[in-house]
Amino acid sequence: MATGDQDDDQLRTDSKGRHPPLREDEVERAFDAIVARGRPRLFRTLPELLASGVIAGVEISLGVLAFLAVEEATGSELLAGLAFGVGFIALLLGNSELFTEGFLVPIAVVLAKEAGWWRLLRFWGITLAGNLFGGWLSMWMVVVAFPGLGSAVVATGRTFAESGFTLRTFLLAVLAGSAMTLLTRMRIGTSDDVARVIASLTTALLVAGLSMYHSVLDTLFLFGGIHAGAGYGYGTWVAFFGWTVLGNAVGGIGLTSFLRLVRSHERLYEWRRTAPASNRP
Repeated sequence: MATGDQDDDQLRTDSKGRHPPLREDEVERAFDAIVARGRPRLFRTLPELLASGVIAGVEISLGVLAFLAVEEATGSELLAGLAFGVGFIALLLGNSELFTEGFLVPIAVVLAKEAGWWRLLRFWGITLAGNLFGGWLSMWMVVVAFPGLGSAVVATGRTFAESGFTLRTFLLAVLAGSAMTLLTRMRIGTSDDVARVIASLTTALLVAGLSMYHSVLDTLFLFGGIHAGAGYGYGTWVAFFGWTVLGNAVGGIGLTSFLRLVRSHERLYEWRRTAPASNRP
């Protein structure tokens, strides 16, 4: 009987011997929510992933349109950044997939052994392709439909195109990746839609209003400039995108996601210990 009681005690404690009342319940519940919400995303079909990515590209272009219109009218990047929050709110309420919001959740799912690494790479690749196509198409429509914003599109796109590969631009990309991943975590951490909207607006103010370097968002500015005849081409965009997405990954994965997973490592270990091999196709 004593051995059975000891086994029961071990099952009810984590690797540090802590009983449930002694654990950080809020952190562990949040990690459980991350895995539970993230697993279905990695198992979507190719058409579902592609459609979600394209929709996100279209929705985020609404934020770009709002940014350009407000900046043209007021000359204030901070107000324009706040207006850009329209795009983040659309992503939130529309449940579409933006590439840079796909760091913390899918990685947690894979590390919890609820999906394989191939699923993660597939998710990233298809989502990003959809974002870029949707954004390219939407920015063409914006440039054609709002010719009065042409000068603003060209000026903003040229700013990013001519920014160069410097420590400053890389760190701006790191900060943007970290902020976007924090936004993902804040949205999961509350069920209050008002709080989620506020988080979206404040993140937009930081990322767009302070001209941080966001690989997908700023790509839309560059696409808009190309459509409007800014004088640079897709080669310039490719170089900008590669530099920026690297910084976003360092901030989103290497900084924010890593530290969040370290904080939840006990719960992550429990998921890994109990996950059947069949969960990892």
